[in-house]
Order: sequence, then structure tokens, then C-alpha cells
Amino acid sequence: MPLMKVAQVSRPGGEFELVEREIPEPPANQVRVKVEACGICHSDAFVKEGFLAGLQYPRVPGHEIAGYIDKVGEGVTDWKVGDRVGVGWHGGHCFKCDPCRRGDFITCKNALVTGANFDGGYGEYAIIPSQALARIPDDLNSLEAAPLLCAGITTYNALRNSGARGGDLVAVQGVGGLGHLGIQFASKLGFKTVAISRGKDKEDLARELGAEFYIDTESINPAEALTTMGGASVILATAPNNNAISSLVDGLGVNGTLLIVAAADGVIEVSPIQLIMARKTVRGWPSGQAKDSEDTLNFSTLKGIRPMIETFPLERVTEAYDRMMTNKARFRVVLQMP
Repeated sequence: MPLMKVAQVSRPGGEFELVEREIPEPPANQVRVKVEACGICHSDAFVKEGFLAGLQYPRVPGHEIAGYIDKVGEGVTDWKVGDRVGVGWHGGHCFKCDPCRRGDFITCKNALVTGANFDGGYGEYAIIPSQALARIPDDLNSLEAAPLLCAGITTYNALRNSGARGGDLVAVQGVGGLGHLGIQFASKLGFKTVAISRGKDKEDLARELGAEFYIDTESINPAEALTTMGGASVILATAPNNNAISSLVDGLGVNGTLLIVAAADGVIEVSPIQLIMARKTVRGWPSGQAKDSEDTLNFSTLKGIRPMIETFPLERVTEAYDRMMTNKARFRVVLQMP
């Protein structure tokens, strides 16, 4: 039988192991994807460290998969061999629970997570449920597509569902792996875009990405600065710093929304009076389903939005993972398959 290389984790908190496995056959309603690129996301730590309930090991992480269909299983009629596809965090849904019956698949009570409920993209091939596939536009290469399937959809889908309209003041907290994409999306969606981060050294990049204004939190109170501008319709929180996120609430305008996509431990502190008088809202947003991923890829292609990436071969997965988790990468890390 032909073999493939994968990077697996054999136990919670275990190290990556480069092993060879037989190339699997796709069962009914699933496809085999020849992985060309897989992004490394901070959420991969949930799998590597065993933070998700019900994990079975060994497991191959990775939920930012870009490649092409190598083989289709029985019953797959809407995809064919050779189709370029991407796969994100959302790996499938049950169609039976109340959210699914309403078409809200991302909140499915029995949702599958790519690279957690089944093996992901840290390898040369992956078996994927057909419902989790998104088409990749021809003008977008796989290395750039991969991070858009998590970091991209997370920021784009949140912003386009935020209720903000063209011309509204929208602030993006953080100029990192999520933030550098959030700034681009906010600008291209027609919002008056403000970037918020610590340090003067990030201003030039933030403006290159599309921010019209930059707030350096080391020299100015961000909430006061936003209030001076009239108050933000939306503040997209992308950097997992709960104190920094909490400090932004007073920068919202009337009916403004603090929209949180940064997954941080601990609590965000907001007093009722901060919310009541101006009808402010604190809201979270998950990434999205396959069609949302497809929309993200198409919009990014249309508007020239691209992630800033560093690439590593699969053999250097430990180095690549550590670089991402220690925030040394600028700004996303992608494994490139042979």
C-alpha cells in the first residue's frame, strides 16, 4: 500500500511524531484531499494539549487545509477529483439539532472540528466530509488560502455580520495574526478603519494594511481616542488580552458593539452602566461554515487581501508550531507539503 507522512500527537501534551501511514480510502460522503498547505493556528493547542473533550489519540491536528481532491467516496456528487478545496475549523454538522434545522450550522450541537474529531492537515493527505469543503478560487494559491480558512473567516465573517455600514467607524484591536487580516477586511468593506495596538512601531504596517487611524495604547487611552472620533460602531477584539479588551468598552458609540473573536482565558470586566446608557453590546462570533469560508476566499481574491505568512516543511513542524505559539511569527505560519 502507498504511504503518506503525517505529524501526529499520541497523547495530551505529547510531542509531534513524524510517522508514515497507509494512504486512506475515503468512505461514503467524504473525499480524500491531497494537502498542499496547512496553516498552524493557536487553536491547534486544544488538540495538542488535550483541551477538547472526547479527543482520541493519536491525532493529526490542522484545520487550515488547502489542497485538491484526490479521490471521492461513494455518494459524493457535487465534488470531483481535481477540485481545489479548503477546509476550516468547522468539519461538519448533524442536520438534526435545532440550530441545524434553522440553517445555523456553525452552532450545531454535534458539530465536528477538523483536526480534532478527525485527522486534519498536518500531513500529506486528509479524509474530509464533503459538507466541510470550500472551493478555492484559481487566483489564490494554497499557501495564502490556508490561513484565510480560520484567521480570515473569523475576522471577515464577524465584520460582515456586525451590523456596521460603509463609512462607520470600526476599530480593530491588535495587529497580529487575526488583526492584520481584520484591518484589511474592515478597510475593503468600506469602514472608517482604526487600528489599535501597543507601540508606535506598528503604525506604518497598520496604515499599509488599510487603517486610516492608528491608536498607540502606550501613549493614549484608546477609549478616549475613539470617543473623540465620535465613538466606534464596532470594535473587533482580535488580541487575547482581557484587560485590553475590557478597556475598550467606553470607546463604543451609541448602539456600538464590542465584537470578540480573540479566544482568551479569564474574564472580561464590563459594568452594567457602561452598556445601558448608550445601548452598547458585547458579543462573540465563531468562525463560520464551509460556505462562509468560500465567501471569505472569494472576497479576499476580489479585493487583493492576503495573509502575511512564514512557511515551513512538514519535517519542521515542531519548530513551526513553537514559533506560532510563542507569537514570534509575523503573522501566520503555514506548513508546505511536498
